[in-house]
Order: sequence, then C-alpha cells, then structure tokens
Amino acid sequence: MTDAKFDVLAIGNAIFDVLVQTDDGFLARHEMPKGSMSLIDEARATAIYRDMGPATEMSGGSAANTIVGLASFGARTAYVGKIKDDQIGKMYAHDIRAAGVAFDTVPATAGPATGCCYVLVTPDGERTMNTYLGAAQNLSPADIDPAAIAASRFVYLEGYLWDPKDAKDAFVKAAAIAHEAEREVALTLSDAFCVGRYRDEFLELMRGGTVDVVFANEAELSSLYQTSDFDGALKQLREDATLGIVTRSEKGCVVVSNDGVVSVPAFPISKLVDTTGAGDLFAAGFLFGLVRQAGYEAAGKLGALAAAEVIQHIGARPQVSLKQLAEKNGLPV
Repeated sequence: MTDAKFDVLAIGNAIFDVLVQTDDGFLARHEMPKGSMSLIDEARATAIYRDMGPATEMSGGSAANTIVGLASFGARTAYVGKIKDDQIGKMYAHDIRAAGVAFDTVPATAGPATGCCYVLVTPDGERTMNTYLGAAQNLSPADIDPAAIAASRFVYLEGYLWDPKDAKDAFVKAAAIAHEAEREVALTLSDAFCVGRYRDEFLELMRGGTVDVVFANEAELSSLYQTSDFDGALKQLREDATLGIVTRSEKGCVVVSNDGVVSVPAFPISKLVDTTGAGDLFAAGFLFGLVRQAGYEAAGKLGALAAAEVIQHIGARPQVSLKQLAEKNGLPV
C-alpha cells in the first residue's frame, strides 16, 4: 500500500443549505414529519421557500459537512459531489475549496439545477429537512477518479447516495477501488427514514465487507435492526460491522469492534441552538482520530468536541478552527 495523498475522500450529495428558524406549526401546515429528511421536487421546493421566513444560506450536504470538519482539524481532504454550472453551484464550489478541500468534480452544464435543502429548525434545536437533489442525483461512476480514491486512506460515503441509481453505482465503484488499494471504506447511515428504505441493502454492504466502518445514531440503529432494544441492536451491529460507532446525543457515543465496546461521553455545551450537522461533525472528529491512530476513545472525544461546536450555532459547518479547539482541550491533533 502506497502512502496516501488524502487522509479522507468523501462522496456525497452536493447540496446548498437554506436554513430558517421556525415553529412546529409551520411543519404541521406543510405536513412535514418532525426530524425527518424528505426528498422533494422543484414545485414543492418553490412552495416551501415561498412560505419560509428570513433564511441563512450556505453550502451543505452530509458528507461535505464531514469533509469540511476534517479539513478544520488539519486533515488532507477531498470531496466528490455533483453540482451544476450555475450561480449556486459556483458558490458551492468556492465554499468547499475555501475550506481547504480538494474538489475537482466536473459541473453539469445541462439538466437540473444545483441541489438545495430547506432546513427548518424549531426552538428545541431539532431540524427537519426537505431536499431537492437536483444535479446531485446525477453523480455517476464517471465522476469517480480511481487515482484519487486509491490515494485516500479512508473513503467516506453517505447513505443518502443510495437514493439515486447512478450515485449508488458510483458508491459501489468507489468502495471496490478503495479496497483494491487496501484502503478503508466508511459509511454513515444518514437518516432513519433512509435506513427504512434500504435496510436490507445496507446490511448487505456491512455483512459483505463493502464497508468497514459504520456511523449511526440511535434512531438509525433502531431502524436498521427494527428494534427499540438498544443493547440488542448494538450486539447485532458488533456482529455485522468491522467497526460501528453509534451516537446518542447528550449520552455521548458507543464504539463497537472486535476489541470490545467503548463508551465516550458527550462534550458539555452552553446552549443547544441547531442540531443540523451534529452527526456529520461527529464523524469528522472520529475519522480524524482514526487517521491519527489515536484510539477509539480519543476518536470519540474528538467527535464529541466537533459535534458540540456545531450544535451551538446555526449551520452545519464549524465556525472556529477545530484543530485549535482540540489543542485547547488537550486532544490529539
């Protein structure tokens, strides 16, 4: 195995986030299940945007948030995601490159616009997402650069990629190339509703060895094994995944592997503002810990630190240097 050019390369849906603070009444009027991620068409996107209040707009997408977090820790990073050569697409590309991430995916010149996600944040900090995939759904195997994949220590994939057929094929291609180069493949299950759609396929990815590292939260784990018995589901995950990491909000996280079970507490916060990106940034910290070979407990602490930073402000990207924050808290960088 040759030395890696990148510590982590992430592949995901390139989505521009439109965040607005709202109330439960808005969700009810628009028949949105609270805390869910729903795929919407352009007409629905237009209707939601029309009724929304003042918004904060920024580049997003689950895996993109994770890779920006990794860059903030000081990791060498790359991202693959499909945008269109339009105004929002240009803003998206600028944002992710400005964060220190290599982004070379060729933009689409025809077809749907760059994807957008309307994120409704209620006073309890919960976020409800409505995603118009747009150009992101047209990510295809042709967008996967074998050399870049083979040069990355970890390839990180988001479960949302399993929705569009071409993106799914790109996902499988990337995993095969990574393993051929003796690299590791990580998957985030993304969303309990996503797991509900593709439960059997996700289990096969784990059991068949397509993915080595799996990130999930409690709801996703429960959906994956169709049980509310956390300990039972955790036991199943330990059998099915080489390495499994389950986040539990204020309860911290649990890491399961052949070596055993490790629990890591959450990092204390002053005020919960917006949970958007909590799981994404946790994954960034944990993967950074793996890259630095810091051990599972230290990786869990780095993940908890990054998640704590992002949930104390609006938006899914860190507002301070995570590297400096880790140093300040005595964590390995």
